[in-house]
Amino acid sequence: MQPTERFRTTKISDPRFESDNLRYITIKTPNLKGRGNICLFVPPNIKVDNLPITILLHGVYGSSNSWSQQAGAHRTAMRLIQSKKIRPMILAMPSDGLWGDGSAYSKHGGFDFEKWIVEDVIDAVRLNIPQAKNSTTTFIGGLSMGGFGALMLGGKYPKKFKAISAHSAITSLPQMELFVEEQLSDYQQVLAKSEAAFPMLKSNRGKLPPLRFDCGKNDLLIEHNRKLHAQLLAAGISHQYEEFEGIHEWAYWEEHLVDSLLFFEKYI
Repeated sequence: MQPTERFRTTKISDPRFESDNLRYITIKTPNLKGRGNICLFVPPNIKVDNLPITILLHGVYGSSNSWSQQAGAHRTAMRLIQSKKIRPMILAMPSDGLWGDGSAYSKHGGFDFEKWIVEDVIDAVRLNIPQAKNSTTTFIGGLSMGGFGALMLGGKYPKKFKAISAHSAITSLPQMELFVEEQLSDYQQVLAKSEAAFPMLKSNRGKLPPLRFDCGKNDLLIEHNRKLHAQLLAAGISHQYEEFEGIHEWAYWEEHLVDSLLFFEKYI
């Protein structure tokens, strides 16, 4: 482990033992009061230093391994790159901070899971991956709780991201009760708009990057997603919303990650 100008300690996987174009970074950050992990897909044989960074946020119970080991996100990206449907991009798949059943990617309990994503993860990739050293293009996407994170963080920090995509998203904090054993009061925010996607997106309506989200027709969150779609329409906020066959499961997210990556490709 060697210190960097940004983090006290950084550990990155040894290329001799990496496989499937996946790399792993562990950094120590005050935002987590300890260490955080990031799994990375780095396209092979790329000599540039400004590849786009796509952040994919996992759902409850998950970790930095979720997108790669449960949905093969890296293989999906590689297949689309090889078929020239998307240009090469890095997938950054961080943990949510590993708090409780899920941190909701927000500030609470003295931890800043929000800054972990919008500052630490992006900086760690740029500092440790030569192909991203001068990257200026970042996308954010996620599933379920990670979809909530993508909507909230993309809405709160619109200048940080070129586009936002969410799958089967939680759309407000009370929906966390459907999944976690922690008390809803643990997630309480100072500002009401920080507890739901619509008020956050509305607060920056003139600055939002391109936005899409989708949900399975038999997903337990489908009515919440339909409500968000209706709210955005009524407010005149441009977005793309789609419904597909499916439920709240990895098979759905594995299939529809393609929709996110093709969407992001438009804005490289």
